[in-house]
Amino acid sequence: MIPKIAVIIGSTRPTRFADKPAAWFMDIAKKREDMEVELVDLREFDLPFFAEKASNMWMPSEDPRAVAWQQKIGEFDGYVWITAEYNHSITGSMKNALDQAYKEWVRKPVGAVAYGGVGGARAVEHLRTIAVELQMVPVRNAVHIGAGEFMKVSPLGKDLPMSEISEIIEPSAKGLLDDIAWWAKATMAAR
Repeated sequence: MIPKIAVIIGSTRPTRFADKPAAWFMDIAKKREDMEVELVDLREFDLPFFAEKASNMWMPSEDPRAVAWQQKIGEFDGYVWITAEYNHSITGSMKNALDQAYKEWVRKPVGAVAYGGVGGARAVEHLRTIAVELQMVPVRNAVHIGAGEFMKVSPLGKDLPMSEISEIIEPSAKGLLDDIAWWAKATMAAR
């Protein structure tokens, strides 16, 4: 069975940069034969701030928007988040989306494509610690788009196409996808 992997855009801002690296990453991921990938955009879910009586690990969620999100992410065997680094962490919308579910994340791999001053490294580290608490399997490899590369492809800089930096970051994307594929297969067999 081929694992189904969600590539989730973790920013909902109207002026977000995330769409550009998400499209680049999807192009790479879709070429693989060892996984099926689908782009999932948090904008499409209109998630409220988490306000349930408890995590859905302990009792069913009541808000239909949260339930729709849980059902969607429950379809997947692994996840890659596209994340900006906001104040040394992940976006608020991303943290809220992680909190809106629990049992759907359990025993599935997670990785990240990140961007920011130090390539989104601090956001990725926060994602990894959250993932451990959600009983996920955070993978080692990640794509880090550091300040120099970011300013080449960002509208805040030269706004060049992602192909201008692909040679630098594509090996990391391959490593990330290799990790996600291996762990997805392993956790699918164990689940």
